Amino acid sequence: MRQKLNKCLLISFIIGVLYLIYSISYWGQTAGAGADAAEQIGSSLATMIVLPHLTCSALAVIFNGLGLFMRKRGFVLTGAILYTVAIALFPVYFMFVIIEMILSYISYAQMKKKKDVSDTEKTK
Repeated sequence: MRQKLNKCLLISFIIGVLYLIYSISYWGQTAGAGADAAEQIGSSLATMIVLPHLTCSALAVIFNGLGLFMRKRGFVLTGAILYTVAIALFPVYFMFVIIEMILSYISYAQMKKKKDVSDTEKTK
């Protein structure tokens, strides 16, 4: 019997991928753009400030995808925690990852914990 994908986690994954595509295109154009040296330095500095947030968000999307397709609770929880860290690293962009974070925590709670083989042998 094939399990269905967790809908909340799938939505979180899709929104996360869309956010990464948007961020990469936006910050890719912004980095080093500007007419003079001061504008270039400013845009490069802004990109470097946002980079840890984007890195955490990218890792969260990867772990969300692993948790979604491999159906592993640990990956889902790791992705949710990484979304939380991304918010802490750059609180100004919280609105871009708060939905993914909430949906990831909900998905983690919805996923059933698999019993270990050693636990079932102990009960016999």
